[in-house]
Amino acid sequence: MSVKAISEFDAKRLVWNNINLSCVANKNLAIPVNPATDFNSIRASYSWAQDSSLVAKPDQLIKRRGKLGLVKVKCSLDDAAVWITDKQKDPFTIGNTSGKLKNFIIEPFVAHEEKDEMYVAIYGTKAGDKILFHHEGGVDIGDVDEKAVSLDVDVDQKLKKNDVEEKLLAGVKDADQKALVAEFIVGLFAVYRKLYFAYMEINPIVVRDGKIYILDLAAKLDQCAEYICSREWGSLTFPPPFGRDAFPEEKYIAELDAKSGSSMKLTIMNPKGNIWTMVAGGGASVIYSDTICELGGTSELANYGEYSGAPSEQQTYDYARTILSLLTRYPHPEGKKLIIGGGIANFTNVAATFKGIVRALKEYQMQLQEHKTQIFVRRGGPNYQEGLRIMKELGDTLGVPLHVFGPETHMTAVVAMALGQRASTSSSSSKTRASTTANFLLATSSTSVLGAAKRRVYSQKIHKRSFGACRIALYRECLISISCVVEASHPSWLPFIHSSVIIIKSSTGATKKFLFLFTKNMSDAIASFPKADVVINFASLRSAEEATKDILKYSQIRTIATIAEGIPENKTKLLNKMAHERGVTIIGPATVGGIKPGCFKIGNTGGMLDNILDSKLYRPGSVAYVSRSGGMSNELNNIISRNTNGVFEGCAIGGDRYPGSNFYDHLIRYHNNPKVELLVLLGEIGGLEEYEIIKAKENGLITKPVVAWCIGTCAKLFGSDVQFGHAGASANANAETAVAKNEALREAGFVVPTSFDGLGDAIKTAYQQLVQDGVIVEEEEVPPPTVPMDYNWARELGLIRKPASFMSSVSDERGQELSYAGVPISKVFESDMGIGGVLSLLWFQKRLPTYAAKFLEMCLMVTADHGPAVSGAHNTIVCARAGKDLVSSLTSGLLTIDL
Repeated sequence: MSVKAISEFDAKRLVWNNINLSCVANKNLAIPVNPATDFNSIRASYSWAQDSSLVAKPDQLIKRRGKLGLVKVKCSLDDAAVWITDKQKDPFTIGNTSGKLKNFIIEPFVAHEEKDEMYVAIYGTKAGDKILFHHEGGVDIGDVDEKAVSLDVDVDQKLKKNDVEEKLLAGVKDADQKALVAEFIVGLFAVYRKLYFAYMEINPIVVRDGKIYILDLAAKLDQCAEYICSREWGSLTFPPPFGRDAFPEEKYIAELDAKSGSSMKLTIMNPKGNIWTMVAGGGASVIYSDTICELGGTSELANYGEYSGAPSEQQTYDYARTILSLLTRYPHPEGKKLIIGGGIANFTNVAATFKGIVRALKEYQMQLQEHKTQIFVRRGGPNYQEGLRIMKELGDTLGVPLHVFGPETHMTAVVAMALGQRASTSSSSSKTRASTTANFLLATSSTSVLGAAKRRVYSQKIHKRSFGACRIALYRECLISISCVVEASHPSWLPFIHSSVIIIKSSTGATKKFLFLFTKNMSDAIASFPKADVVINFASLRSAEEATKDILKYSQIRTIATIAEGIPENKTKLLNKMAHERGVTIIGPATVGGIKPGCFKIGNTGGMLDNILDSKLYRPGSVAYVSRSGGMSNELNNIISRNTNGVFEGCAIGGDRYPGSNFYDHLIRYHNNPKVELLVLLGEIGGLEEYEIIKAKENGLITKPVVAWCIGTCAKLFGSDVQFGHAGASANANAETAVAKNEALREAGFVVPTSFDGLGDAIKTAYQQLVQDGVIVEEEEVPPPTVPMDYNWARELGLIRKPASFMSSVSDERGQELSYAGVPISKVFESDMGIGGVLSLLWFQKRLPTYAAKFLEMCLMVTADHGPAVSGAHNTIVCARAGKDLVSSLTSGLLTIDL
């Protein structure tokens, strides 16, 4: 979820209903109009509009409507109806974007002069919010950033009327008017914060006769706050930008996203295009779009979308089916291309998600053939081998070309293949990596190199840092296994905090046993483990704030990794400020964590052990990186391990707009570590954090080589705004665009490739230069220790099975409860059938009448002392088998029981 624009009608409705100021005029005097509106019903429902002078204008997120001739002023309701109907007929073009004008708003016309117009805007900043004001508003205001005065308000600070008058309203000379406007701005700011607005611009507000009129209002809401403000927001829609229609499929995916703990996004840009994507990962989805646009596919790119966060098989099926229904809707003379891509997953079971996609592909098999579809697949991560195998098998029967690749192929290579700019040879016919989930426990020697550090690869002293996990923390087997693969004698994590239980749990990793304490609250965990200083907060988005505040009470904690995605921006900013005041570093929110090879991992970073071994994350290298995207951090692990001596440390700061720690914090920390020689930065569209790195280089704080690239370069090529997978991946100004950032980084002296495809080569070139200069001294690779595969994971992969056993349908214990001849044991007790009834079920597989059951019980009474009888029978059997005659055999048994 992210910041989203709302219609002018909804924005005014929210302000009018919550501002509680008598000076605000024309409250709730607005009429929404859409293609289905009946103007006769408007005449009946809005009596105030009958004899009023009105204004009509489109309500479709269009800027500068007045200069575009899209405002009808001083008109009657009949005139407005005629004008709106005429505008709805034909497409309208704004710049390079064409679309239909469908939604309008009708309001009372407010007669005024230019001197009555003023400008006010509020938007979020990293530390709080900024208010802009200019006493001369209107359509000719010009460059607001140059003309307007501003006032910054910290996230925990209340806006005071005196501050507004002194710092914002110096240009308003009339004392009464100044007091009135100050009161309005204070009230407006209160509504802004209460309802979790992220942006609000009124141009103009009209101040006349002691009243304030809101004429044009544009606003955005923090959609993450929907669970807090749903009642205050009421019935609210988030319209698409002008030029892009709202599709029911987009609404359907948005509903799936809201109901799921996973993330699913879909934006349809050109339903008749022939390039369709189904990409896993918020960062990866942006890179795929970038690459398509760089290779000339912008006009044919049909959609933007992503799925991430380990969706279930059913969820990926629903997502894939939706995209395939759109792909097969319109024919294309060149056929269709479907790119099923993604980076190397950290924790998503690739096979499970691919099973859902395969189901959808089979369902649309005939339509895919009719549309001459070509499919290109690239994926890595947990169980990716099984996922690729399923895809390859499907390719034999689907009837359309299906090319399948794993992590041995560059992430975006399939894009060039799909666009016909590169030969496509599926990985089934090429050599794949030797290390796989199925055989990663085998340690082998390697000819690769390890450099720089004149020290042991594995050190028992690297686990001085220990960390816990916050309430509702998920136990992860890989946390245990990584201690084994780096040969740790002690685990680098201590307590697990749960809200309702206190238990001691023993878990086994390889041949070692670790004890984990589950405690009820943070105070117990802190008291038990005074050396723990890093906390992984797995709490949900609704409870992550409370959990983080609880953690911040303890001075020994210096790092908190917040995994949850979707925390409202204002809450995030407040937590960031509290952490900064206490000297605590927050990684996240919306992060998978970080990894320090040879030491530990935070969260799910690095994926399963096969990827940890394959990307050489079991020992440190000389390269450190920082990324926003969690999925792309694992892809960076892969790229760096293939082009250098490996990763020293890596961190994903999270995809939200205001992460707790930024690129600068981590890159400076890496830079100041003598064991790090090369830095890698993977930024993205949105925010200004990359410019802090540029300033650090200009000030001499960064002297080591930095390879940098910002994703999201495709945004400028789209005809309308697109909200990418990460909440912070949207540009509010030109400086926030990926193109501007890459250019600024290049001019500042950073190593910036021409595209993401060139990132690996740029890292390789920079690394080889360091080796050539003697900065990095390469050493022989040391193989990691063997680590047996986790039993549960091996069973899921189908590599092991339970020992063969026989089950009886007479006495069956496979279900929820034991059953005798199909009768649940609970019913046996309820019917009071006794021992005779039970024997009838076991011996005769049916329930006998009561008299028969009583007879069986009598037999049991007679033979209750069965010990001697058994002994006698046994002796008789032994003698008979030994070849004795009949009399001797019987005698041996009878004499045993004194008969």
